[in-house]
Amino acid sequence: MGEPMFLLLLVASVLYLLLGELQEGLILVGLVLVILGLTLYQEGKTERAVQALRDLSSPHARVIRDGQAQTIAGLALVRGDILLLAEGDRIAADAMLLSASELLVDESLLTGESEPVAKQAAASTQQAQSPSDDTAKRLYSGTLVVRGQAVAQVAATGARSQMGQIGTALHSVQAEPSPLRQQTAQLVRRLAWIALGLSLLLIAMSGLMRGDWLQALLSGIALAMALLPQEFTVVLTVLPALGAWRLSREKVLTRRIAAIETLGATSVLCVDKTGTLTHNRMTVAHLHVAGADLALKRLRPGELPEAFHTLVEFSILASETDPFDPMEQAFHRLGQQFLADTEHIHHDWALVHEYGPILFV
Repeated sequence: MGEPMFLLLLVASVLYLLLGELQEGLILVGLVLVILGLTLYQEGKTERAVQALRDLSSPHARVIRDGQAQTIAGLALVRGDILLLAEGDRIAADAMLLSASELLVDESLLTGESEPVAKQAAASTQQAQSPSDDTAKRLYSGTLVVRGQAVAQVAATGARSQMGQIGTALHSVQAEPSPLRQQTAQLVRRLAWIALGLSLLLIAMSGLMRGDWLQALLSGIALAMALLPQEFTVVLTVLPALGAWRLSREKVLTRRIAAIETLGATSVLCVDKTGTLTHNRMTVAHLHVAGADLALKRLRPGELPEAFHTLVEFSILASETDPFDPMEQAFHRLGQQFLADTEHIHHDWALVHEYGPILFV
């Protein structure tokens, strides 16, 4: 809204209204309102989505205070707090492990890697508090515990955490106008100076020849308004806003409208690997039993052959009831897709005992 071209459009609409050109003035005012509405709606919608993503970096935390376990907001954590972590918890601050049992952490939000990372506790409290580079003993804010339990001591919060440092670096980045807007602004300035020169020349000639300086002034203003490039603002604001709206229907958020201009001029797109282009989840692609192999890609729900029912059933029974592990989630989705409403899905069964992972040496 602070763009020179947008301000020119506002000035043009005001001048038309002052000159008594009600129709032209109202049309320009309407265009201003349309531009404001589209821009504020799109940026507001995107900002709400981004705010929801920010909430991931400040979840609630279960801590030990005054000798008792209690749940507090992640923003209330301080260095030295003792965190109690379990499967499914999102870590609220950077911390060092004090004890852990079969702990796996999904750090894709921070690193982009979809594979969970195994963590192990420090050998002593002094080692946990020392600035070690061993990432196996460190937990990071915003990451997710997908398996196991742990006790950790908070080492950094807020802007001092790894996630906070990334946020601080992004906050310091200043948005620059796109090349198209820079070129257009330069063209507008040139045309504005030309319009001003011609208007002054018309005022001088008309006043000297006819002697009616008021009419000469009105004629000069009318010429300036006719020469001002008002349509550029409409084209460079309304069309990108419509493009951002179309992208939002494809589940792509546009933080700034100016990004649409750059995207339209892009000929080569360089992207990262897993975690950026994928849904960051696993899917069962093939099933194999004795003497049979089945690809699930072209199989429709309910068409799973009987020979594979037991395999899918046991894979679900060997998983957590409410899993967080990506592989176990894939088994459950497979059962919901192909074995729903059958005797192989046991929603009414109760878990009696849970066995930890068995390591074969």
